[in-house]
Amino acid sequence: MKRIITIQDISCVGKCSLTVALPIISAMGVETAILPTAVLSTHTMFSGFTCKDLTDQIVPIAEHWKKEKFAFDAIYTGYLGSFEQIEIVSRFFDEFKTDSNLIVVDPVMADNGKLYPAFDEAYARENTKLCAKADLIVPNLTEASFMTGLPYKTKYDRKYITDMLDALAQLGPKYVTLTGVSFEEGKIGIMGLNTVNGEHFEYYTEHVPVSYHGTGDIFSSVVVGALTRGRSLPEAFRIACDYTKETIDYTFRHVGADTYGVDFEVTLPSLVIKMQ
Repeated sequence: MKRIITIQDISCVGKCSLTVALPIISAMGVETAILPTAVLSTHTMFSGFTCKDLTDQIVPIAEHWKKEKFAFDAIYTGYLGSFEQIEIVSRFFDEFKTDSNLIVVDPVMADNGKLYPAFDEAYARENTKLCAKADLIVPNLTEASFMTGLPYKTKYDRKYITDMLDALAQLGPKYVTLTGVSFEEGKIGIMGLNTVNGEHFEYYTEHVPVSYHGTGDIFSSVVVGALTRGRSLPEAFRIACDYTKETIDYTFRHVGADTYGVDFEVTLPSLVIKMQ
């Protein structure tokens, strides 16, 4: 069985980060190992949440894994809370990268034109170090803007997106993909660039007019799971876009889950079928 290691925080209540990645990737037929960077009582949309930083545990865990000669078919990172964690994870890439495995970086730090409260522009620039070592990066438009220095826009044309992809490619990854791209009202999706052959790829779904916490984590987890199962890059993104849209749509039509996140548990059978 294929094995993924995902490195990000875990919220005890709330559907995001490891709480999403672990069940989704496992349901896709891939063993999912986890390396928690912090434990939170809830995700950060709740007030008064507690947080236990686990930075000091990352290196000892990695050292134990090296002694046990564990190997991973993919390494997938999400939210990292500090400069120190970025540096440690960068070394983790060096130690566990092989000729055949895949490194996927989701540089979770910003949305809607703004960095998350805990971060600044220096933190955004630091993330480029991880992106340089990745095979695939999946930033949204805001994250891409902060990492490349290009202006963030809500109204744009195809040239703006291709210029952003070219700038991201200069960071060093083999494949770059922008999420949340929309050229047509009522449609939203992704546009990417294969830096090896210069080809672009894109895929769009219906835009459900609502926003939920953790949907980016769902999307990235499905992409990593599909790639690890041998699906092509365009196919992995198609599956991830369709499943994320389906899950958002289900939650939108059923009242009660918007504080915690989307009801991906209900739609998991659909994802399993997509992977057959």
